[in-house]
Amino acid sequence: MASMKIGAALVVGLLAVAGCTTTGFKGGQSGTATGISLGTAAGSAADSGNGKVASTIISAMGGGLVGGTIGAGLDDGERRKALEAEYRALEYTQSGQPVLWQGNQQGRSGQVVAAQPYRVGSQDCRQYTQTVYINGQSRAARGTACRNPDGSWTPLT
Repeated sequence: MASMKIGAALVVGLLAVAGCTTTGFKGGQSGTATGISLGTAAGSAADSGNGKVASTIISAMGGGLVGGTIGAGLDDGERRKALEAEYRALEYTQSGQPVLWQGNQQGRSGQVVAAQPYRVGSQDCRQYTQTVYINGQSRAARGTACRNPDGSWTPLT
């Protein structure tokens, strides 16, 4: 009887600790943060109600990794898709899970993979890699971004 009580207490304790993580990131590749849906139509006319807020959060990333040399050769729409993928990877995905994006032109695509989140002071931060593929050639860049209280992410320079 005593061993059952100890076992039950151990299970309850483990369940309580299992709910504790370093951050509150959701698993999966889509979801809602601060009421903003950032699926494939993020920031588009189809997302008119939340589009302005989504655009604000995306623009807070200041071009992200794709705004650098790896984004050369992409059009504005493709850079936007790549930047949205950076946000989804940082905000929603588990460590090591790629977020894929497809360009407007054939042969242009990419993926973003974020590492395990960690805390710096009161902010959640993640390292991540953006890889861009243009006609079979790949370019990759690595960076770190930290989450702001409003849900946006700021890349560290």
